[in-house]
Amino acid sequence: MDVRHVTEAAETFTCNAYLAPGDATTLVDAGAYDGVVDEIRSHVDDVDRVVLTHQHGDHVQQLDAVVDAFDPDVYAFADHTLRTHELADGDTVRIGDDDFDVVFTPGHAPDHVSLVSETALFSGDVVVHDDGAFDDGSFGRTDMPGQSRERLIGSVRELLARLPDSVSEMYSGHGGVFEGDVRGVVERALERAERREPKYDD
Repeated sequence: MDVRHVTEAAETFTCNAYLAPGDATTLVDAGAYDGVVDEIRSHVDDVDRVVLTHQHGDHVQQLDAVVDAFDPDVYAFADHTLRTHELADGDTVRIGDDDFDVVFTPGHAPDHVSLVSETALFSGDVVVHDDGAFDDGSFGRTDMPGQSRERLIGSVRELLARLPDSVSEMYSGHGGVFEGDVRGVVERALERAERREPKYDD
């Protein structure tokens, strides 16, 4: 899958935002990087849609700017003033040239979804490979109001149940892009979450 990490040059805190050119050129999350519109324009002339994994500030801060620049459709699970299409568990959404299943994965955020194809996973913040807290299998924090470790554990279990063995690329909201045994990374993240390991030291 052809995916560009368009917030990679950011020097301030942001999520990873990913551009997937194709017959439905898609931005997965808008990020909080002021230069994201210019970075997108360095790769493509237009964006057909934005798909949000969830609506924490680091994922949507630049959504207004992206919509102003490209007038894309906006797909989100929860209501948003710019949403044009509601996502629900079990939906299919086109990202680039591939179809992705929508998997509802709350816990880190009540509106969190992950996006799964036969070869790739956009995991948002529910599972990441390496984020400074854990390497080779980490999970979204659950210590803030509105978050739940129990719901996150259930979400990661559901994600594993619906993750094809053929998935070999993981694009998460933080940390690096991972290529390889994605199922193994998700399993290790689940094991850590189930052991109730704290995400960050006090």
